[in-house]
Amino acid sequence: MNNKFAIEVKNLSKIFIKDNQKINALQDFSINIPKGCIYGLLGPNGAGKSTFINILSGIVKKTQGTVYIEGINQDINAIATRKKIGIVPQELNIDPFFTPFELLELQAGLYGIRKKNRRTEKILHDLGLSDQRNAYARTLSGGMRRRLLIAKALVHNPDVIVLDEPTAGVDVELRQNLWKYVGELKQMGKTICLTTHYLEEAEKMCDLITIINKGIKIIEDKKDNLLNLFSNRKVKFDIISKNISMPEKLKPLIYNYDGENSLIFEYNKKKISLSEIIKELDKNKIIFSEIKTYDEDLESIFLKITK
Repeated sequence: MNNKFAIEVKNLSKIFIKDNQKINALQDFSINIPKGCIYGLLGPNGAGKSTFINILSGIVKKTQGTVYIEGINQDINAIATRKKIGIVPQELNIDPFFTPFELLELQAGLYGIRKKNRRTEKILHDLGLSDQRNAYARTLSGGMRRRLLIAKALVHNPDVIVLDEPTAGVDVELRQNLWKYVGELKQMGKTICLTTHYLEEAEKMCDLITIINKGIKIIEDKKDNLLNLFSNRKVKFDIISKNISMPEKLKPLIYNYDGENSLIFEYNKKKISLSEIIKELDKNKIIFSEIKTYDEDLESIFLKITK
């Protein structure tokens, strides 16, 4: 156990039995999530992400392994760990006959929070639900219900917030608002664990990322280190010269020339630099007006790793 980590998971495994067949949802899964960070858990459908979250929440019983939440062993004090963590599930599991105000008050009561210590109005305001505080949940839009789920997870002021596909099915504007709010939670010192299918979301928000596939951790690292893991880069030149001949030094590179004004190279930046490419073009009197470079993004890295 390390006081620097909000969540410590060691050798976690979960085996389901289906039709007399063993399904390894998680296999010897270990991660450490530092306090105060936004941690991304990425993987395709069936990778084991939701199983992991359900174990954290206590809904699913693990087969083996240890889980510490804010330094508390889940096996020794499950009630204390549940008070430290707030889970935002993927499913919109909200009672349709309660209002947002009533749902938050009920949730606070379940956590034993006295009325004088409840933050219902502030949470509704922060998540843009004040105007809907007395509307039945069944009348809310999908985006508002998603916000209400986040609100429910915050009533007991947890140190760790787990978001399972928080922006699934919401529009771009709401997604950006949720990103902003998650950033504000981080500034408040909260630890955020995020699962997502939107790789743009992970690339924009996360400090650290783990990629999981078939219940096995494939890689865990800082986001910037993952983006530097693969060294391919593309560069596009808008060519002014006509009928160019490719310089010999550049022929080994992957390139595409449309015969008119677009020349694209794909190269390994550890083997050749952009300045060397420009120098070769200049030496061969290939004149260009503009350069655009494209570094490898998280999506391409994710696809390569999971394959």
